[in-house]
Amino acid sequence: MSSLLELQEIETYIGQYHILQGVTLQVKKGEVTVLLGRNGAGKTTTLKTIMGLTPAKKGSILFKEKAIGQLPTYKIAQKGIGYVPEDQGIFAGLTVEENMKVAIQKEDEQTLGRMDWILNLFPDLKRFWKKQGGFLSGGQKQMLAIARAYVNENELLLIDEPSKGLAPIMVEKVIESILQIKEQTTIVLVEQNFMMASTIGDCFYIVDDGRTVSHGTMKQLKEDEEMKRKYLGIA
Repeated sequence: MSSLLELQEIETYIGQYHILQGVTLQVKKGEVTVLLGRNGAGKTTTLKTIMGLTPAKKGSILFKEKAIGQLPTYKIAQKGIGYVPEDQGIFAGLTVEENMKVAIQKEDEQTLGRMDWILNLFPDLKRFWKKQGGFLSGGQKQMLAIARAYVNENELLLIDEPSKGLAPIMVEKVIESILQIKEQTTIVLVEQNFMMASTIGDCFYIVDDGRTVSHGTMKQLKEDEEMKRKYLGIA
């Protein structure tokens, strides 16, 4: 299976702080790659660096074997990478419909087909189509954020902490939806909820103190009690 995205020895600073100090990973087409690690390890910064929001100072980022590390964020998005940030990034003052329209890069038949598909997956969005984003529940806001990223012709989705702050029943719904989206596109997922990560993920990378310290299949990690205890704090 070919690599869709490759990071090699990425180093990223935020102000004077050296956040990423050697992140390396490969994302295979058609898989869900999960980034794991404790809070503050550098997982969110890794996604922001891929998107050009916190550009890397060193290392290389290849998407479909082409360097994207020096591109501005909008050009990276145009290449086919969708991003669901940790804070969801929706417009609270716009309706669900307006949020979706703002996200669409190209209004063609394929986009409208994807819109239909994602609205069938998230019927709440159809139900609250004319409602402002700020009035949605936490789970509905997460659905809207994922729908906005999915609606364009993206070959890769970066999804940051989709279960954060959600009730267990909503976490189950988000798991089900990502499992279905996984059939359509490649995903990089940052997730603290290990049950969710291990249900959805095909392979994992652990980031610790800004460095990649381990990777393998999710099956291997599920069976490795020492690794989970050491890097994830799971007893």
